[in-house]
Amino acid sequence: MAEGLCRNLKSDKVDCASAGIETHGLNPNAVRVMSEIGIDISSHKSQTVADLGGRGFDYVVTVCDHAHETCPYFPAKTSIVHHGFDDPPKLAVGAKTEEEALEHYRRVRDEIRDFVISLPENLANHS
Repeated sequence: MAEGLCRNLKSDKVDCASAGIETHGLNPNAVRVMSEIGIDISSHKSQTVADLGGRGFDYVVTVCDHAHETCPYFPAKTSIVHHGFDDPPKLAVGAKTEEEALEHYRRVRDEIRDFVISLPENLANHS
């Protein structure tokens, strides 16, 4: 969701890429709630940092605690910023209905959107 929002809202200021510590596949509920706000992430793929091919970054933003705790090494010029969000799949496990599950995804999507709107200016406050 973060990459889709970043590309949609900030492609003129931020060149973003999304990768994790491990791949989990594209979550259909994430695709659905992004589609609700007019952003199609259905062609995105789950990838690891290694899949980015040694690409250099000014900033790496970790959005979950696990990624923050296990973030791989980046060159000294790269600033690591942690801005954690709840994990919608974990929250949705206890949902009684599909709509209740989707509410978790929508809330986190909107929180990520608010963070992305603050980019790149807000990154300097985290460094």
